[in-house]
Amino acid sequence: MKKVYSLCPYIFPFLLLASLFSIDLYAGTTGKLTGKVTDATTNEPLIGTNIIVVGTNMGAAADVDGNYFILNIPPGTYQIKATQIGYASTTIQNVKISVDQTTRIDIKLGTQVIQLQNVVVTSQRGYVQKDLTSTEEKISGEQIKNMPVEDVQSVVNLQAGVVDGHFRGGRIGEVKYLVDGVSVNDVYSGSSTLEADVSSIQELQVLTGTFNAEYGEALSGVVNQVTKIGGEKYTGSLSLYSGDYFTQRSNLYPDVNKVRPKNVYNFQGNISGPVPETGDFLKFFLSGRYLNDDGYIYGKRQFNPSDSSNFTNNDPSKWYVGATGNNAYVPMNSSKKVTLQGKLELMVGSGRGIVFNGLYQNNDYQQFGADNNNLFVLDPDGAYNYFQRSFLGSASYTQLFSSKSFLDFLGSAFLSDYKQYVYSDPLDPRYVNPQRLADVSGASFYTGGTQNWHFLHKTNTYTGKIDFTSQITDVHEIKTGIEYDYHSLNYQDFQTIIDATTGFKPALPAPGSFNYNIYNNHPYQLAAYFQDKIELDYLIVNVGIRYDYFQPDANVLSDPSNIAELNNLTPPFPGTYFYKASAKSQVSPRLGISYPITDKGAVHISYGHFFQIPPFDYLYRNPNFRIPLTGDVNPNNQNTIGNADLKPQQTVMYEIGLQQEIFTDFGINVTTYYKDIRNLLGVELFLEDNFKQYAKYINTDYGSVTGFTVSFQKKFSDGYSANLDYTYQVAKGDASDPNDAFLKAQATPPVQPNKQLVPLDWDRRHSLNFTATAGELESYLITMVAQLGSGLPYTPSLQQTNTGIQNSSNKPAFFNIDLYLTKYLKLMGLNFSVFAKIYNLFDTPNEQNVYTDTGRAGYTLQLTQQQSIPRGVNTLAQFYTRPDFYSAPRQVLVGAQIDF
Repeated sequence: MKKVYSLCPYIFPFLLLASLFSIDLYAGTTGKLTGKVTDATTNEPLIGTNIIVVGTNMGAAADVDGNYFILNIPPGTYQIKATQIGYASTTIQNVKISVDQTTRIDIKLGTQVIQLQNVVVTSQRGYVQKDLTSTEEKISGEQIKNMPVEDVQSVVNLQAGVVDGHFRGGRIGEVKYLVDGVSVNDVYSGSSTLEADVSSIQELQVLTGTFNAEYGEALSGVVNQVTKIGGEKYTGSLSLYSGDYFTQRSNLYPDVNKVRPKNVYNFQGNISGPVPETGDFLKFFLSGRYLNDDGYIYGKRQFNPSDSSNFTNNDPSKWYVGATGNNAYVPMNSSKKVTLQGKLELMVGSGRGIVFNGLYQNNDYQQFGADNNNLFVLDPDGAYNYFQRSFLGSASYTQLFSSKSFLDFLGSAFLSDYKQYVYSDPLDPRYVNPQRLADVSGASFYTGGTQNWHFLHKTNTYTGKIDFTSQITDVHEIKTGIEYDYHSLNYQDFQTIIDATTGFKPALPAPGSFNYNIYNNHPYQLAAYFQDKIELDYLIVNVGIRYDYFQPDANVLSDPSNIAELNNLTPPFPGTYFYKASAKSQVSPRLGISYPITDKGAVHISYGHFFQIPPFDYLYRNPNFRIPLTGDVNPNNQNTIGNADLKPQQTVMYEIGLQQEIFTDFGINVTTYYKDIRNLLGVELFLEDNFKQYAKYINTDYGSVTGFTVSFQKKFSDGYSANLDYTYQVAKGDASDPNDAFLKAQATPPVQPNKQLVPLDWDRRHSLNFTATAGELESYLITMVAQLGSGLPYTPSLQQTNTGIQNSSNKPAFFNIDLYLTKYLKLMGLNFSVFAKIYNLFDTPNEQNVYTDTGRAGYTLQLTQQQSIPRGVNTLAQFYTRPDFYSAPRQVLVGAQIDF
């Protein structure tokens, strides 16, 4: 078996590699400052006025019309200083720069005869962002700091149009996640496997509508995590907290009613500033976090994996129960996560210079409701453990030609390493005969045994991109770039065999068999784009075009009906059975228009085509094309085969919206949207030897989404801020899961595939989010986050037979309130704070999953059916008590932080 090594030895080589081959940019991580400088008395333009961003080496001089432009400014709050001979210098405070947006600051200078001192002005940013041509939310690090959230995804889920990671009705995996402009989506699964710690975020950009041509490989949205960089002064913080889950629902959560603060604990800190003895030449940012959460679902170690029992006798008094466990409660949905980040900036010339960035994350966790792990509640040591290691290394360089033009380079390496098993060594003697799982029958928990499969996949993505940005005229800002992505995908799955053929000792099957799959593929992608931002006084236009190209690097089975023949052959197979998968490409136009109707209102319209290669798992799955006629199936592929010739999935999006400031610091945003989704993944069904069904992935599914959002925002003033948004959405398609048609064909009795569009599994028709913060910024703050949503759909059934069309009923509604309380203190010249976070304040039992015969999580008609009677040690009621069907119970965290 090929050994999968830890990521740790590769961290420093990849940082070196990234620095030597820097050919990518920090795409979408900076903003622009523009404005006009005039004489305060005559309103005449002041040619040659120097405008600098205080604390940086960025600046510009006003042109003959008094206009100035400063590009490539990292997001944040700055001071801007304007100086001109014969005039008093003017400093503008509180100037906020956001990613991909233009901040306009017009400056009026008074003569030195009238004003001899430096004039200080505080900038007041209005509610309306006039160059916003599609739906976009920007959440600053300061805002996140005051919210009851633990990770980036929690912040994203609070945005209008987002339902548990689904953006405007799209499937999971259709969103591109970026850290400092570099993708952190694992191409194997399509999902993000790495995120920055919330304390490291400078600004979080969430695009739920159309987006510019520079962003590719996304159908539904983009999440850009822009992290902090070092400043001129040393700053830092150290935070710790601990807590536990508190609930009276002991029937659902045994052993949670005991107060154990060490069950959840967290340490995190960061420090930044100039490197000693280097002045402003070198600046750094370092952060680290360790989070341990034992979870709220516990198993009871009544049995050890090696235990065996016998329940075959019809007389329960004669059953043999071989329980040797210690009856200790064992966590079954725990998580241990380590996050480390380091950033080093070299100020070479003008502009941002060279930036090195490294981000590492290690997450060891359990999933109670996945992979039948819930059946191990009495044998918890036999359930799967999950391990995710991720690392991002990058190096960027900015070549500044003038205050109006610059070239960005960046090279990045992203590594994602996933492992799933019970014991790391597949020949570990603690693995036992799978027959132990068959000791019980009916609705019974396992009384011994282990999960005997191993799943390992590692993906390395190396990205290079060059971008050129230029303010070629006062009206046109162009941006163009090329990108290259090279992927290395290494996959293994295999089963530890223990039976008579192995002498009842752990052994591995032959590579190439249905229970030992290996593949190594090296696909690559190319992309190029051009976009123009046209900024007129009465109109702003973002127009662009993008070209994407994908080479899959794999063969495709010519005739899937030949599976029976291949089952009798040993890999490698003759070439006559295959053909080379063809390259795929697409041209995607993007257009966004913003029309300011007044100085306090703007209407925007946007349209775009979007392109995404399916997750690579669906391209390369089951590489040996093995479909066993009898016996076990591979739990990863479930008798499906990949298709490297899949077409890209495509979405066309339309949007129209209105921003309107109603009062000072208070505004409203209304947006309506439509998405047409094509070439989604589905399956084509086949029958082997007129007996065994199997499926091949093809582009067959379709979906459409219609909706509108209304949001009200009150900026922080007079001691409080508030945000309220409502989303109405209809998300329909012919399938929520690419495997839907295959699963229906295998059901007993078989179910016909959908012949009409039905609500998708995440179709939440009504969503309401409310966030409010109150207090004094240097004394105390209280933040409340409330969410209310209609129930998600499900398919009603009775005795495993559908009684209605798919997703024709709805689960109960969702309601949750989280609370964050902070008190600020000053001791010995340092800033301290003590805080409490309370998640699910009212301990609301939200039913996230339900039994389809009742539509509820706490009751099923199977409790009354004779055939469900267990042959094991548990009762029927215990078996159908599912804590994972509910949202997490109340969690209370208490901690302290010091800032310096």
